[in-house]
Amino acid sequence: MQVHGVIHQFPKEIKLLILAFVCTLSIGFFGGISFVRDTTNSNPTGIEERYLGNEDVEEATTMKFKKSAGEIKTMVHNHILSLSVIFFLLAIILATTSINKKLKLFLMIEPFVSIISTFGGIYLMWTGITWMKYVIMISGLFMTLSFGMAVLMIFNQLIFKKKLTLE
Repeated sequence: MQVHGVIHQFPKEIKLLILAFVCTLSIGFFGGISFVRDTTNSNPTGIEERYLGNEDVEEATTMKFKKSAGEIKTMVHNHILSLSVIFFLLAIILATTSINKKLKLFLMIEPFVSIISTFGGIYLMWTGITWMKYVIMISGLFMTLSFGMAVLMIFNQLIFKKKLTLE
């Protein structure tokens, strides 16, 4: 079954549904990214303090405590499950576009690697492997860039009638 480029043949109602879904999904995703920025200051130390606490830092303005095993496992579990569904749905939509097939495959698969790296990294950092904070930052960045690129590609394919083929 050939799905490459099928998005151009969808009826207007389906295109509007996809547009509404991707817009709403983007608001939620980037709202979450904003929360991460607010709670970690988008730096390795902030990531470490978010999960391991900062009780031993005397000059800390806000006291943070190490997450409990239940908190960390619940957070990792919930994020892996929900982001897997989000990126699976986005990948299905992306599969129907007429963008370069190698770029499309990368944007469809990479987020799943980043999900495991980011949230597996958070768990491993919580267990004491503190250098994982750098893996978390890099994989989180890749996840966000992949999401943004996929959304932009889908918007482009939905809004502009022309086929974008870069085989």
